[in-house]
Amino acid sequence: MSQSKINIRNKRSTFDYELIERFSAGIQLAGTEIKSIRLGKASLVDSYCYFVKGELWLKGMRVSEYFYGTYNNHQPERDRKLLLNRKELVKLERKTKESGLTIIPVRLFLNDRGLAKIEIALAKGKKQHDKRDTLKQKVANREMDRIRKNF
Repeated sequence: MSQSKINIRNKRSTFDYELIERFSAGIQLAGTEIKSIRLGKASLVDSYCYFVKGELWLKGMRVSEYFYGTYNNHQPERDRKLLLNRKELVKLERKTKESGLTIIPVRLFLNDRGLAKIEIALAKGKKQHDKRDTLKQKVANREMDRIRKNF
């Protein structure tokens, strides 16, 4: 079965946050959501994760309604439960409570079996001057690549 590679990224994540540790989690989807994700109709902009009673939830991820979904369609911006093992959940909850870190989604992808997975990261917010430094570094790297290409 030829399957297109879905790789939906949260481009703001590396700009706004310093990513410390990454995890791969499953997502509990309902109805037509997987069909929309397979069509690439999802967005991770302004989404984040939070804990409720020891469970990790994803808020703000938008999965557009499936075109052929009729009255069975899902709600585009509902909270979705993330599936991790207990050890990872305990570790993440402890880190977010102790050190003021946050959990953000980095990318949404389909694994080899066609299941939707989300890569989340334990992150620390960047200050304004850190963001400027990141932009300067990116421009400098681009210039170096351009010079190397010409020689």
